[in-house]
Amino acid sequence: MITIIFGFASDKILITIRGNDIRFASTQFGAQEANIAGIKLDYAGVIREHPDLETNEDWREIAIERFKEKIKSYHTEEETAQYVIEELRKFGYQPEQKQKEGFRPEKIQ
Repeated sequence: MITIIFGFASDKILITIRGNDIRFASTQFGAQEANIAGIKLDYAGVIREHPDLETNEDWREIAIERFKEKIKSYHTEEETAQYVIEELRKFGYQPEQKQKEGFRPEKIQ
């Protein structure tokens, strides 16, 4: 299990990776964990990543499925964590700490 903490404005985002399962939590919502199906997606961001979904009414469900398939393509939790860190950095999220298996958290540069 790997836990990553991101800063975004005055909010803290917590991402927990357990195998191929990723959970998201935000201090804005009381740190209640949600899987990808419960996360709010930005239409413009999804279209930027997947232009073929622009005219599709089911864009949200398809984007979630593509995300799940991408996560399944990684063989380790560490690879998944690196992918999540790099992807969220693109959108202004600042990675702060990464904690593996309950050990001391490491600062992320």
